[in-house]
Amino acid sequence: MEHEISRYGEAAAFLPGRLRRLALALPPREQQLAEEFRLRVGRPFTVLLPDGERGSDAVVEPEELEMLCDLATEFSRYAAAETLREGYLSVRGGFRVGLCGTAVMKDGVNTNLRDLSSAVIRIAREFPGIAQGAAPSLFREGMFQSTLILSPPGGGKTTFLRDLVRCISTGAASYGPQRVSLIDERGEVAVVYQGEPQMDVGPHTDVLEACPKALGIPMVLRAMNPQVIAVDEITVQEDLRAVAMAAGCGVRLLATIHAGSTAELLERPLYAELLKQRVFRLAVCIHRDGSERTYTVEELPC
Repeated sequence: MEHEISRYGEAAAFLPGRLRRLALALPPREQQLAEEFRLRVGRPFTVLLPDGERGSDAVVEPEELEMLCDLATEFSRYAAAETLREGYLSVRGGFRVGLCGTAVMKDGVNTNLRDLSSAVIRIAREFPGIAQGAAPSLFREGMFQSTLILSPPGGGKTTFLRDLVRCISTGAASYGPQRVSLIDERGEVAVVYQGEPQMDVGPHTDVLEACPKALGIPMVLRAMNPQVIAVDEITVQEDLRAVAMAAGCGVRLLATIHAGSTAELLERPLYAELLKQRVFRLAVCIHRDGSERTYTVEELPC
């Protein structure tokens, strides 16, 4: 509990002073369970808990979003311009700030965000060991089997992916360490800050951040000689082609998908095609009951 509350306080440090004081006034139990801080201009400041957003009497001012960005970038926004134009900031300590506002377009490309309207600070927490029980079941004769991690949105896929990458990269008595290339397109898994992952993704993991999966997978295949390639959230046809190409090169894959069950995959044309290609053999299904989660390993249907 102390660790969860400590991480809450670290995330709250990026809030402007007035909102920080409100956040730190929450009872310890709510601080332990909190998942996000949400700021919307002209609307009450809220804290996201497992049962929904907890509101306050404080209406967010535009200047407070600007101050949040200054605190998150240590008053060097120009250094974060690449991710800022993508709508997020990776912050020291492993936290991530998502942003909405007015896109500044040039030649069909967004170059910046101005007139910020919303922000969310995701309270990133590591839960070392949550994948420890499932990891041995994902190996056959010492070889990792390509695996999908499934849950509905907010089910904890990214947190589980992070710990599973750590487990595979570290190795255990029943299986040796694997070289893992992590394509962290949105900077949520390893949360690299100035070249160093802020989250523990294992000693034999190489991280490629802020690169689309369809581009990143061939890059690490050529450059890093991975045994396993891990990605977060397969969503488009280009992702499917890239993972199929990697599988054809003998590399094992690890990925997350928004789905409540393996049966749900078959109901969606994109994922039905993925199953038909037999790129992935196993699935870890995450079931959430309030703040509690369980993890089951299943064979994927053909």
